[in-house]
Amino acid sequence: MSKRAFGLRTFFILVFFICLPFLVFAGTVEILNVSYDPTRELYREFNAAFTDYWKKKTGETVVVMQSHGGSGSQARAVIQGLPADVVTLALAADIDAIAKHSNLLPANWQTRLPHNSAPYYSTLAFLVRKGNPKNIKNWDDLARDDVQVITPNPKTSGVARWNYLALWGFVLRKELGANFIDKLNDPRYAQEVAAAQEKARLFVSKVYRNVPVLDSGARGATNTFIQRRIGDVLINWENEILLGARDRDADGVEMVVPPLAIKTEPVVALVDGNVDRKNTRKIALAYLNYLYSPTGQDIAAKNYYRPIDPQVMRKYAHLFPKIELFTIDAVFGGWENANRLHFGDGASFDQIYKPR
Repeated sequence: MSKRAFGLRTFFILVFFICLPFLVFAGTVEILNVSYDPTRELYREFNAAFTDYWKKKTGETVVVMQSHGGSGSQARAVIQGLPADVVTLALAADIDAIAKHSNLLPANWQTRLPHNSAPYYSTLAFLVRKGNPKNIKNWDDLARDDVQVITPNPKTSGVARWNYLALWGFVLRKELGANFIDKLNDPRYAQEVAAAQEKARLFVSKVYRNVPVLDSGARGATNTFIQRRIGDVLINWENEILLGARDRDADGVEMVVPPLAIKTEPVVALVDGNVDRKNTRKIALAYLNYLYSPTGQDIAAKNYYRPIDPQVMRKYAHLFPKIELFTIDAVFGGWENANRLHFGDGASFDQIYKPR
């Protein structure tokens, strides 16, 4: 064999092995879903359904990678370079932060998908020790001197912010009555509202004096309560508590549903800067839209997220306790206002919480 022939053969062998991974995975697309703590089970099932749907529709094989953590921490990771194709986070404020502090998606991201980009919703509930020895029934019980409360850190966790706002809203509802939302926006009740806001601040301060440890996310707080057996009550996502129903007896805990809570609306978004760079826009958008499909809604409901599809909700209504819900927009003026007043540096949470 001539040197030239040998050189060409060597060249083609090298090219073959360099290109082999691309040949093997031809027709395979990988996307990354950056999500918050309690969605692991939901997206494990949803990803399998979507990959099957997409394979049948297009012939392409999809690999959906997952990243989970506290919602605020996950938003910061995306801002700092985690190459998410989609984000499915606990609150709109975290995706707003990505839009504000990066060029990855537009400020109007929430208008681009149905239902303000919230394909499912949830609320909050309590876990208490078996037999409910402290007789915890409602939010006001969490301020008692004999009760230790487990809730994550609002600086890093989405559910922790919802927990905080639920506590605050509970007092406003208690002080102002059933039409409290109307009073909040009526100048005639300004003095009454101001007094109720001050009572809410004092109440939330008292509850946080009962918090022995702040975990960074919802799953960590659950582990603190169940595995480390710290605290008398855990405030957590309704879906997280319902998901663990089969294990509650073994863990020595039970669920308590307060009569009033905040409507929690996890949101989803396409990360434009990343999908355009990776050429995954079409499949990532299809992935998010599939959450709104009957299959996606059914999977959400089976994983104890309240579906927005009325027909699917009727099918699974028996799974979800009846509860009076208020929204962040109605009571707090939306996330931008809530963050400014309660969670920004030096705002009410920083004033209220004093680390032990």
